[in-house]
Amino acid sequence: MKILVLNCGSSSIKYQFFSLENSAVIAKGIVEKIGMKGSFLKHEKEDGQKVMFEGEILDHKIGIEYILGVLSSAKHGCIKTLEEISAVGHRVVHGGELFTESKLVNEEVIDALEKYTELAPLHNPPNLKGIYGIRALIPSIPQVAVFDTAFHTTMPKHAYMYAIPYALYKKYGIRRYGFHGTSHRYVSARACEILGVSSKGMKIITCHLGNGASVCAIKDGISVDTSMGFTPLEGLVMGSRSGDVDMGAVTYIMDKEKIGTKSASILFNKHSGLLGISGISSDMREIREAANKGDERCLLAIKMFDYRVKKYIGSYAAAMGGVDLLIFTGGVGENSDTNRSGICDGLEFLGVELDEQLNAGLRGIESTISKKEGRVKVMVVPTNEELMIAIDTQRIIAEM
Repeated sequence: MKILVLNCGSSSIKYQFFSLENSAVIAKGIVEKIGMKGSFLKHEKEDGQKVMFEGEILDHKIGIEYILGVLSSAKHGCIKTLEEISAVGHRVVHGGELFTESKLVNEEVIDALEKYTELAPLHNPPNLKGIYGIRALIPSIPQVAVFDTAFHTTMPKHAYMYAIPYALYKKYGIRRYGFHGTSHRYVSARACEILGVSSKGMKIITCHLGNGASVCAIKDGISVDTSMGFTPLEGLVMGSRSGDVDMGAVTYIMDKEKIGTKSASILFNKHSGLLGISGISSDMREIREAANKGDERCLLAIKMFDYRVKKYIGSYAAAMGGVDLLIFTGGVGENSDTNRSGICDGLEFLGVELDEQLNAGLRGIESTISKKEGRVKVMVVPTNEELMIAIDTQRIIAEM
């Protein structure tokens, strides 16, 4: 079975094409600058051969047309006809309270996703454009929506509710939803597979650390809490997102700077986090480089990032009554030994004992990095959300 996975952003489409007989990626790429000058498609075949196409890509439908064209082209493609595509799986950011698992796309699902655009105005609309584009170009091929929020729908009510008037929850659905669910689900399951243990009886904390970052508490294989909330803004210090901030400080800033809700949203989502503290970049690599040269604000940004992750690990260990397995994933989690070391430092009381020799220089490789005598296994597990989407899509199509 061949599955095309699409991740549609506001001006981009990331794609991977899987042959699930052996879980192989037979092609992947990205369409960028949709609706802008200089739009292009970068395509990579299974053998590593790369090619780039430039063109006027005015919307997502045209972008998908480019993708389908290169996949089926005689020179650069990997299929002879589009009929070889068994199904298309879509990353959909917000499924609200309705979608507790991945779903076959039909009119009912589309209507619900249109409704949830209010909850994810930056993400769900382009996700829907991907669904509409496939429907217009290859309407006979089934589509599956895989939701970032679905994994977290198992959180208990006392964990997902905010202490605001209950009527606002009932009226507007204001509660903690959590995100990165597909990643947290994949790495926790993969880690248990590597260790040869069942998730049942396990207390797992997964740290998805990248430009966007979140921590998840997973007990018996299900999410019981996560750091992101109503939006992806809550929780950790991120690349350009503030994470947790006193609401009193938010309204104070709005009053002093004389800005409205839209400008405040931009401030806390686009100009805060590592970027806001360092004044240099939202990229941890650039911040680390400046910190190594003595930049005090960059040193502060790194300490704040590590400290916030550490606090969430401690709180989730308390919430679950302990922790058996701590997992790092995402761009920073997989590749930054210094951040992993900084986060684990001081967690020895929980049984977290990092082996600095195993941790040093480790980048993007599945590995255990804790000492053998440590009570808590600490692992690096590269995430693979696209494979998880493809597997879910295959399962649902098989049930049709």
